[in-house]
Amino acid sequence: MSLLDFLKRKKDNKKSEKSSVAKKKPKKKIAKVSDTAVKEIKNEKPQIQESEIKKTAKKVVNFSYDAVKEPHISEKATYSAQMNQYIFKVSPNYNKKEIEKAVEGVYGVDVLSVNIIKIPSKKRRMGRIQGHKKGYTKAIVKIKENQKIEIV
Repeated sequence: MSLLDFLKRKKDNKKSEKSSVAKKKPKKKIAKVSDTAVKEIKNEKPQIQESEIKKTAKKVVNFSYDAVKEPHISEKATYSAQMNQYIFKVSPNYNKKEIEKAVEGVYGVDVLSVNIIKIPSKKRRMGRIQGHKKGYTKAIVKIKENQKIEIV
């Protein structure tokens, strides 16, 4: 092993040379802030009070326009609209919370509950040609009383 020690020494020398080169690089100068300036910044009182912030702050809700595709118009849907329940065709990738946020954001109403129904695809025939009618997902959305969604 003593024969190979000279190789180890050369590697150590190269590492020390690299570290010394790295140390010689000039450092960026950082502007120092005086202690009195820091104390003045800390002692400044906010001009807006918390109660004013709460009044002016709006509720930020992130929603997707892709969640709700279109309203589902049928005889049953028009009857349920009288009871503050509206039916929409929705994307199958979204859950109840995301659909709730989307309806609140797009139509500006308060949603009480969301129920999701998955309609399966159905077989259709024309002579000997067999096909299927595409399935979809629909959501029944219940909103607060005295609120309305204009669909037509």
